[in-house]
Amino acid sequence: MFVNFNGDWPPQPEPPPRPTPPRLDKRARTRFTWVIAFNLLLLLLMPLAGVTLFDAVVALFRG
Repeated sequence: MFVNFNGDWPPQPEPPPRPTPPRLDKRARTRFTWVIAFNLLLLLLMPLAGVTLFDAVVALFRG
């Protein structure tokens, strides 16, 4: 059985250069910020289990 002890030959090809990540313009950045804010608002106002957070806030204010 042949065992190749020279693992450096043939040389590995150069990896391709990484593409530059896309940049967001000002309008897209603003839209992205509003989407995140809207999702955070929905996370606080409408949990999947019902209105448990709303009930907890009301209970906190009742004392």
